[in-house]
Amino acid sequence: MAAHCTFVFLVFLCISVSQTLAIYQPTWASLDARPLPAWYDEAKIGIFMHWGVFSVPSFGSEWFWWNWKGRQLPAYVDFMTNNYRPGFTYADFAPMFTTEFFNPKEFAEIIEASGAKYVVLTSKHHEGFTNWPSKYSWNWNSMDVGPKRDLVGELAAAVRTYTKDVHFGLYHSLFEWFNPLFLKDKAANFTSQEYVQEICLPELHEIIEAYKPDVLWSDGDWDASPAYWNSTEFLAWLYNSSPVKDTIVTNDRWGRGTACRHGGYYSCQDRYNPGVLQKHKWENAMTLDKKSWGFRRDADLADYYDMEELIQVLAETISCGGNLLVNIGPTHDGRIVPIFEERLRQLGSWLKVNGEAIYASKPWRAQNDTKTQGVWYTSKTIEGTTAVYAIVLDWPINNQLALGVPIATNQTMIKMLGYSNLLRWQPMASGSGLIITMPPLNQAQLPCKWAWVIKMQAVK
Repeated sequence: MAAHCTFVFLVFLCISVSQTLAIYQPTWASLDARPLPAWYDEAKIGIFMHWGVFSVPSFGSEWFWWNWKGRQLPAYVDFMTNNYRPGFTYADFAPMFTTEFFNPKEFAEIIEASGAKYVVLTSKHHEGFTNWPSKYSWNWNSMDVGPKRDLVGELAAAVRTYTKDVHFGLYHSLFEWFNPLFLKDKAANFTSQEYVQEICLPELHEIIEAYKPDVLWSDGDWDASPAYWNSTEFLAWLYNSSPVKDTIVTNDRWGRGTACRHGGYYSCQDRYNPGVLQKHKWENAMTLDKKSWGFRRDADLADYYDMEELIQVLAETISCGGNLLVNIGPTHDGRIVPIFEERLRQLGSWLKVNGEAIYASKPWRAQNDTKTQGVWYTSKTIEGTTAVYAIVLDWPINNQLALGVPIATNQTMIKMLGYSNLLRWQPMASGSGLIITMPPLNQAQLPCKWAWVIKMQAVK
């Protein structure tokens, strides 16, 4: 009898362990049911970095190779004809990707100063060049040619050493424009998977196991279906068995038709900013250079977001339940140029004052105000008490801020984050809405230059 009980117990234990190790099945219904790790929604702000061989020509965009050789756009063809010898190939740029000024500690310090809570580095863009010493990209990786360094590994170590609570993440392009194996599969209408089995999946396993990122930002998926990419099988492994199974977050670019439908959070499309509350967690991946994700030598000052524009995008995004992923492009020699550094440090200075309204916040019952344009709301509940935050993008005329959405109570208190005194207010004559008297511009030492956050307690 005792032996029989032991046998039954062992069978039960094996079944339990098996179920624990395989919670998620390789189906979208199962994978989409995985709860998003809480850290991601609380983080709100990340930094994106597009860096690769395209940083050498630094002309037009990070799609330089495709625009030159794939689309043969005249501007790119003329650029090469006028500036490089006949017969120059894209591979000839790789030795010029030198990164001699790359100091990962400095990168980490700038990321920390920005107030971002995660960073996503391109491990490989569509050009196929890997920023780590991949076994599956011979002589087309950052150790064999160009930097002669493990760029992914160095930045991962620096972020984990020199920042307090910044999560490290990696972008990875599933496809490669000119990879012969991918082109062979494409020619077969993706009925073969040679590229996936020999390049794509091994690379994904390699970066997950070697660098243990908390974000995997997939891209380059649109030519083929999720079945070709083996997306559901890979994600089941990622969520069940990988070394980051409990912390990893992924986006929604896992094959044609998956964007805004399947995956961890939705990135939908570049610069996705719907302006209304979404039912599913989402991310606005945007870039400080409005025309390119990689560094451009031909950028004009007007091409960069100024701080008023950046804070507006931040307010719109966070109010509607999204995260903001702000992209910069390091240079071929390993620098974050001053205009990018300035914007990131300015963002961080704003967040030092107003981060209470951003980090770990939740969307309120209204996202923007009905009376005054350029006012976006967030909320936060701490120990049962809810505060509502109004992010005010433009200083009101005569210092009178009219808010049509909040409803006052007998306990209502209102202040400006970073300003010590309570603000005077009165209800609108209609009974719904408030009129808040802002500090006089000629007397107050205002906490911010670009946008101001009004904290309201005990409002409905």
